[in-house]
Amino acid sequence: MTPRADSTESGHWAALTAGFLGWTLDAFDFFLVVFCLTAIGRDFHQTDKAVALSITLTLAFRPVGAFLFGLMADRYGRRLPLMLDLVFYSVVEVATGFAPNFTAFLALRALFGIGMGGEWGVGASLAMEKVPHKWRGLLSGVLQQGYALGNLMAALCYRFLFDRWGWRPMFFLGGIPALLALFVRLRVKESEVWERSKGRSWGQLRHSILSQWKLFLYMTVLMAGMNFASHGTQDMYPTFLQRFWKFSTTTRANISAISMIGAIVGGITVGLLSDRIGRRRAIVLALVGAILTIPLWAYAPQMGLLVTGAFLMQFFVQGAWGVIPAHLSELSPNEIRGFLPGFSYQCGVLVAGTVVYLEPALAEHMSYATAMAVIAGVIFAGTAVIAGLGRERKGLDFKPLPESLHQGEVRY
Repeated sequence: MTPRADSTESGHWAALTAGFLGWTLDAFDFFLVVFCLTAIGRDFHQTDKAVALSITLTLAFRPVGAFLFGLMADRYGRRLPLMLDLVFYSVVEVATGFAPNFTAFLALRALFGIGMGGEWGVGASLAMEKVPHKWRGLLSGVLQQGYALGNLMAALCYRFLFDRWGWRPMFFLGGIPALLALFVRLRVKESEVWERSKGRSWGQLRHSILSQWKLFLYMTVLMAGMNFASHGTQDMYPTFLQRFWKFSTTTRANISAISMIGAIVGGITVGLLSDRIGRRRAIVLALVGAILTIPLWAYAPQMGLLVTGAFLMQFFVQGAWGVIPAHLSELSPNEIRGFLPGFSYQCGVLVAGTVVYLEPALAEHMSYATAMAVIAGVIFAGTAVIAGLGRERKGLDFKPLPESLHQGEVRY
């Protein structure tokens, strides 16, 4: 009997839902810190720059999670590591709300980084192996914009709950991912691509990973650029609105929420476009659009234009991001798809995490607007070049390998 390709995988909607919601809840917790940065600093008697270290720690520890859970995903299947990861980071989220001092807060944010790093690679590999390949770009955009939805939810939570309850109770909502783990247990089926392509031993897995070191380096450089683009335009943006524009809690949350609506629309639109014109071309076009939006985004003279710039910036930045789950999954061999996309993604995050220090540091010598505009322009242009020079495997069927070809040999 001929093994079925991923286009006939069963249960792709359940897998896509699990990956989407897992990434949503990850982003929700991450952006709670972004929105509450100044309040957390007041509570612990720390500066903005000191609290921003917690964001850097989260980003820095994400490769650890991608490494551990990614290896488990390629050795033991996608479902079990995903469930373990969901429970782990939900416990850490709740504990963050009880942090007794700044040191404990930093430690918990580092642990959360491990959980956040593990979720994307496992969830994306499971979903992308199951969805129909002809719609992989569109559904990749849907999956990735769980991140934007999490940001939007954090903005709304901040908008309606912060002034009344403060920052700590909002982290108690972080127990919800544990319920998502139950959904994965009951509704999500294992990837048939993994079942028919998995290696027989840790040695074979190691050989497969090491044989792809050039691809890993390219993907890491690409993901460093992509993460500079997203974190550079999102993480310190609420602080920019507070320090530069002197906006209230409500106004900052409203503008951030509108920008995330742009992100969701952009991710799905550009993801769909990538199914038509190719992954690389779609990413480059979106980043060029982001470059053209910089003046409006950073230097808008009045509120209406500022909101328009925020919407368009995230439309283009997250539009480029919407292509990434499909693009990295298609570049990766079957037998290491749980590990390679997620680990290269999070290694890119490790490099890009410095942006939350670069922007405030540069803003000490110039305006916040100019600091963000300069960094964004350099990042967008460089990342567009990196994406354009790379390879792509658009629409590839993830046909499982025959038994005789499991010895770590690469197949596309």
